[in-house]
Amino acid sequence: ITALNDNRTFIIAPYFDDRESKVTRVIGIVHHEDVKQLYCWFCCQPDGKIHISKAEIDVHSDRFGFPYGAADIVCVEPENCDPTHVSIHHSPHGNIDQLPSFEIKNRKAETSSVDFTVCISTMFGNYNNVLQFIQSMEMYKILGVQKVVIYKNNCSHLMEKVLKFYMEEGTVEVIPWPINSHLKVSPKWHFMQDGTHIGYYGQITALNDCIYRNMQRSKFVVLNDADEIILPQKHPDWKTMMRSLQEQNPGAVVFLFENHIFPETVSTYVFNISSWNTVPGVNILQHVHREPDRKEIINPRKMIINPRKVIQTSVHSVLHAYGNSVNVPMDVALIYHCRVPLQGNLPRESLIRDTTLWRYNSSLIMNVNKVLNQTVL
Repeated sequence: ITALNDNRTFIIAPYFDDRESKVTRVIGIVHHEDVKQLYCWFCCQPDGKIHISKAEIDVHSDRFGFPYGAADIVCVEPENCDPTHVSIHHSPHGNIDQLPSFEIKNRKAETSSVDFTVCISTMFGNYNNVLQFIQSMEMYKILGVQKVVIYKNNCSHLMEKVLKFYMEEGTVEVIPWPINSHLKVSPKWHFMQDGTHIGYYGQITALNDCIYRNMQRSKFVVLNDADEIILPQKHPDWKTMMRSLQEQNPGAVVFLFENHIFPETVSTYVFNISSWNTVPGVNILQHVHREPDRKEIINPRKMIINPRKVIQTSVHSVLHAYGNSVNVPMDVALIYHCRVPLQGNLPRESLIRDTTLWRYNSSLIMNVNKVLNQTVL
């Protein structure tokens, strides 16, 4: 996250986007009122000529009331210029040597090297739910994930060890996300008139960056949190599930899965593995009761998307895409979301017992033990 000298504009990364015309799309954060104009400074190859053009500033519609929001700063690239870097400045005048310059990613076409990449938008609040995190990671791998990208603000010392293990294994890529050194962040998603600048640690900006970062290297990108697992009901893994969903929905590029809360306060004491009891965090295998739907409330959804077809995303839906979104029925898959209850006063009898997760128990337990033995225990 690079602050420009106006301190109202923050650059995450520029990406080449030629899906409609040749543009450099810079993912950033801007103050929705104060930032009126920005200019793109391109250094053209091979002659090194500077080309300056006015940027289009597209602040994403889902700001949830906060003064700062995710924005696409879109620069039309000059003819016969294949810039490798761009600078963003609030004026068309100045000295390019004094401006920070950003490498334009996705300039070279790559072929997708993995099927599924999970984007975990922001890890913050000295995150220490170690056991559930490892279980989620191992479930993702069983379901067919090859890469997990985590935008990390901060976490506990123990969690650092676990992340280091997964980075060395090649599963996890950590993107440092020191947003609170630039802006006053809110741990909530909606604005509370409390002087904060941006919601949920800039989650929406991170999700958009993650899509573009993985646009060419991953067939699908999965947008969910570390305490959420998209659990197939009819298929053994995501690959077979997505193949079937794509056949049934040929025009769809966004697949939305319904969130269901499995309260961590209601336990079923099977899989009580003694060595796990010393590890901080929730043991998801003991939480197989989900809250019933509420009549007046629509369950939020999380997504599996084709990143090459998405332009802008929010948290629970895509804002702009080349193609349709489809709601995946609950009998095909649902999101297992193990957290504090939303309907805390329900008696256990009112909850729905759902042991889908247990289909994976033997490989999950074995894999989690392997990781714990190399990190925590």
